[in-house]
Amino acid sequence: MSSTSGVAAMTVGKSAVRWKIFVVMLSLIAINYIDRASLSVAMPLISKEFEIGPAMEGLILSSFFWTYAVMQIPGGMLADRFKPRIVIATATVFWGFFQAIAAVCTNAPGLLLTRLGLGASEAPIYPAGGKLNAIWMTQTERGRGATLLDGGAPLGAALGAILITGLIAMLGSWRLAFAVAGIGTVLAGILAWYYVRNTPREHPGVNELEAAYIEESHARDAAAEPASLSGRSSDFFKYRSVWGMFFGWMCFNSVFYGLLTWMPNYLHMVHGFDIKQMGGSSFIIFFSGFVGELIGGWIADKWKAAGGRPNVVMRTLFGIAAVIATVSIFSVAYVTDAVAVVALLSSTLFFLRWCGLYWCIPSSIGTRNKIGFLGGFMNLGGNIGGIAVPIIVGAVVQFTHSYFLALMFFAAAGVGLLLCSSLIDYEKKIPV
Repeated sequence: MSSTSGVAAMTVGKSAVRWKIFVVMLSLIAINYIDRASLSVAMPLISKEFEIGPAMEGLILSSFFWTYAVMQIPGGMLADRFKPRIVIATATVFWGFFQAIAAVCTNAPGLLLTRLGLGASEAPIYPAGGKLNAIWMTQTERGRGATLLDGGAPLGAALGAILITGLIAMLGSWRLAFAVAGIGTVLAGILAWYYVRNTPREHPGVNELEAAYIEESHARDAAAEPASLSGRSSDFFKYRSVWGMFFGWMCFNSVFYGLLTWMPNYLHMVHGFDIKQMGGSSFIIFFSGFVGELIGGWIADKWKAAGGRPNVVMRTLFGIAAVIATVSIFSVAYVTDAVAVVALLSSTLFFLRWCGLYWCIPSSIGTRNKIGFLGGFMNLGGNIGGIAVPIIVGAVVQFTHSYFLALMFFAAAGVGLLLCSSLIDYEKKIPV
């Protein structure tokens, strides 16, 4: 960057491209979850057309997570090796393709295969986003970066409920709705390629002040890293913090994915919601999660900037989130009023989504060359929960004809989230 451009940058002030990058990532993750949520929203129509029961529904809803989980660590390693930009753009285009071709499925096995493709394609997006957070954000901005990245999940689930139900109602077909969603995703992947960059210096919109600000923060981070960076990735498995991160994210996702995949059916079967009521209620519930996520990230960064120790900040926020989310989801099992159920589920998601701050952990405990790997390993744990929960809930509902035990399972996962989050040392870099 020339000295002239540096003088100009100081005249106009620090640019804010890093925040725009994460608004793009928020949008991509939201699209990601719109595509995931589309099947849950359309499942009452699909199950009737394909003549399938709750157990097969659970299998289809789970199938996405089989390949999604398997590809987490490879996806993170791809982000470490080939940089985030190409990984993010390619993943988005391919998952849009698989979303679109689901529209031509004529039976359950065919639909299951498209979900496997969707899972494999979406897998690298979060580890690559975690890598971007480490590259673009400073230490006191990564909480907001992480929750912007992860905030796309509840936002996409909220918008997906409205958009997919709206498209189905407008087009008169779940198939056309899936095709439109898939084509839109492909276009979003192309746009992401044009805007996202791997480093601040590569982006034409970043001025000298912003680049220097980020680099100075990273220099301080690098000075605090352990000297030894020659260890194997497998050496991370010796540390309590890594396993706390792995199982904590598994417990978190057991609740979130359980609600994402089964809540529309629960509202329909137990409380008699029609497809429009399901769409509106799902929007309220998941949008509450989006708002909660942004608030959690803001609190974490402001507290840290005011001098709060990371262990105190993170353990306190995760503790509050886990306790209130657990009490809320437990209470749903004992409430019959539909409005109260929606309010309790909204409370569950509002506080549960504070745990989007987990995406700060890979850069907090790992060295810069292993952040993608750690993010992939963490998300592997989360998506083992994603694989198991839809099947478990489907089997429980089919054999007990009730959602009570499923709700108790979600409450137990909330307790697990509390315990695992307290095991992590958020201040110590692991010397690998």
